[in-house]
Amino acid sequence: MSLDIPYVRTPGPDGREITGQVDFSQVPRFAGPGTFAGLPRLADVGESAAGVIGIPFDSGVTYRPGARFGPEGIRSASHLIRPHHVELDSFPFAKHQVADVGNLAVTPFGIETAIDAMVTGLTAARERAGKLVILGGDHTVAYPSIKTLFDKHGPISVLHFDAHIDTFGTYFGASTHHGTPFRRAAEEGLLDPEGCMHIGIRGSLYDHHDLSDDRALGFQTVHASEFLTTGLHGIADQMRARLGDRPVYVSVDIDVLDPAFAPGTGTPEPGGLSSRELLFLIRSLAPLKVVGADVVEVAPSYDHANVTSLAAAHVAYEFLSIWGL
Repeated sequence: MSLDIPYVRTPGPDGREITGQVDFSQVPRFAGPGTFAGLPRLADVGESAAGVIGIPFDSGVTYRPGARFGPEGIRSASHLIRPHHVELDSFPFAKHQVADVGNLAVTPFGIETAIDAMVTGLTAARERAGKLVILGGDHTVAYPSIKTLFDKHGPISVLHFDAHIDTFGTYFGASTHHGTPFRRAAEEGLLDPEGCMHIGIRGSLYDHHDLSDDRALGFQTVHASEFLTTGLHGIADQMRARLGDRPVYVSVDIDVLDPAFAPGTGTPEPGGLSSRELLFLIRSLAPLKVVGADVVEVAPSYDHANVTSLAAAHVAYEFLSIWGL
């Protein structure tokens, strides 16, 4: 542990010391190690129960690039995160060890080569860091993440927050890109077809078959327009009923938010969720068996006042807080 950075330390339930955030009473929030929320690096604590990991990859985008800089932007926007989650009454950084794993080094040239590297890196990271929140990166990263979780849990239920279904097919000769992660995972038998769900879908499509193909893969859809009629609590009830006690992977494309709340993304769609709605729905997952998560498609170069990165940082914090209950 670096001696020149003071961390908050507390005794854990098993008697071992937990290294929490940088002591921000001694270090200004704009200083410190530059990790997510001022957490220690995994290399400094050895192992953790939960952590964040960056995958700065955006070679799978089909429109505006820039999500490779998402992990950097999200970490920068996380420095105001404090240790007590009030709504959940959770102290995630004192309940067990949480760490910042750092970024996976993946090539920007060759999607399949990059995916192989992600599978290898995520497998190794989960052995030492426990449950992970991935900071993307484009949505391609969800596919290798699900592959590594399947090896441990078997078929995975996916709760997918997005403006787009991301079960599209081959595009310009590429069968794997940010619009296909859940199609690829379903075709390989990695998903539980009885427990997959999209939230926030909206916008135009190519044809009717986009939705029929999606239903054939087992996805149930809550369209953004349904928020006006069903309401937040009703949608939260639908999510919990659909997912049950299955192992759940939660994938959050930041473009599920309306561009007013998340302009810094590659394929924005009007008519989306507010950040308050998204955070509430993630919080409502606390009783479920969430085994992994990601927040992807943050492209800081299109952002204004870091509002997109800030929303994404708090999405990641919600998952860490759920795991800290």
